[in-house]
Amino acid sequence: MSKRTVVAGVAWVVLTVLAFGTDVILGSVVLIFGAAAVVVVQLSSTWSQHPDFEAREVVRARRRKAKWEKNAPRREKDAARYAAHQARQAAKARAAQDRTTGAETDRTTS
Repeated sequence: MSKRTVVAGVAWVVLTVLAFGTDVILGSVVLIFGAAAVVVVQLSSTWSQHPDFEAREVVRARRRKAKWEKNAPRREKDAARYAAHQARQAAKARAAQDRTTGAETDRTTS
């Protein structure tokens, strides 16, 4: 915990005790809002320790690049399978066209 958080916590406890001595409702309000303020002070004390957006993006880019390189053989295998599939489909289409063309020429010659 930072020094600022400890000071805010001590001030919150003192103000809460004084407020409860005055009025219970006032004390509970100081208790609730003071707790929220101490949490905000704690979160803001470590704000500058976190990496900025650019640093996080550099780390993400490195991870994506490593994953991309790791999966390169799998992508190549998939591309080869797709090319073979496309070749089979093209062969089927040519065979079907040859059959229909052959059937039409048989009808015209008969």
